[in-house]
Amino acid sequence: MIPVCAERDIIAPVRLAGERGEPLKNQLSRRGMVAGALLAPAAVFAQSKTAARFWTHEYWAVKATPQGQVKLAMYRKRAAAPKAGEKPLPVLVMVHGSSNSAMSSFDLATPGKGEYSLMNTFAKLGYDCWTLDHENYGRSTQTDGNSDIASGVEDLKAAVEAIAKETGQAKVHMFGESSGAIRAGAYAQAVPARVDRLVLGAFTYKGENSPTLTERAKQLDYYRTHNRRPRDRAMVRSIFTRDKAGTTDPSIADFLADQELKFGDQVPTGTYLDMTSKLPLVDPKKVPGPVLVIRGEYDGIATMSDLMDFYSQLPGGDKQFVVVPGVAHNLILSTNRELFWHAMHAFLAMPKGIVS
Repeated sequence: MIPVCAERDIIAPVRLAGERGEPLKNQLSRRGMVAGALLAPAAVFAQSKTAARFWTHEYWAVKATPQGQVKLAMYRKRAAAPKAGEKPLPVLVMVHGSSNSAMSSFDLATPGKGEYSLMNTFAKLGYDCWTLDHENYGRSTQTDGNSDIASGVEDLKAAVEAIAKETGQAKVHMFGESSGAIRAGAYAQAVPARVDRLVLGAFTYKGENSPTLTERAKQLDYYRTHNRRPRDRAMVRSIFTRDKAGTTDPSIADFLADQELKFGDQVPTGTYLDMTSKLPLVDPKKVPGPVLVIRGEYDGIATMSDLMDFYSQLPGGDKQFVVVPGVAHNLILSTNRELFWHAMHAFLAMPKGIVS
């Protein structure tokens, strides 16, 4: 892996105290258990009295395609710099959705509005956080393709291999939201040995009786004949109001739009085409590992019946289904996002059980 630029200054880690005052990093096991009990994300933030500072780094992963190499921009965030000989932190890979790239999805700065960065949240909780711009998103290579789910799986293969070389970790936790959840699920189906615990947020299985997908399917001919669709400020704002008003702070939409529109006013159509004409793309029977399926109460894409069908077919016994109250399709940027953080961390931090 070749860094995008020279490594940024390494910042001293935030000291997060547990009940006895030890640094949180010394109390974390591989999956984030603190002194034998789970420390909730909200508690972590309550203990930090000053602005958080992190160690960050940027990388490239390279995906080979018949048309040539595609460079994928990758971003990493931890509470402190990695040190030789230390016990590795659990790796958490975050997979973005259809309309926005990695950093605006998972590391959005919202001055004066509170914490909306999922990378900040889980870096503070003791994870080695990674994300990437998929092909044709953000700073990654722009091609003539439409960046469908299959392309996203190949992106993840390249990214996880690069992460393994950098961290020495053969398995990663993986979280995806919306079409990012389909990408993550399809990757776990294709390469199950690389995924430790899988979180599918705002996931769609067959898409049956989905109000949003029914409306979106009216543009199916367009998605079949165009590899790009418009994504302007109004479209970004609609993400916050589409399902149910009041589940998000509408002002956050402008922070998101400011970041995304730097990359242009169009995004690929591939995931929209897949979600309106090719579902299902993940076979639950082929996802053997631990899985958390998590949806917002008012999600207009992922219906309860659709997800319960998927969940019931998962073969493993280590699985959870969580509904977050007062949340629509967008879990990460919702007003109740701390409930989502807690459920996700609780799942990732589950101790290993005794297999009978």
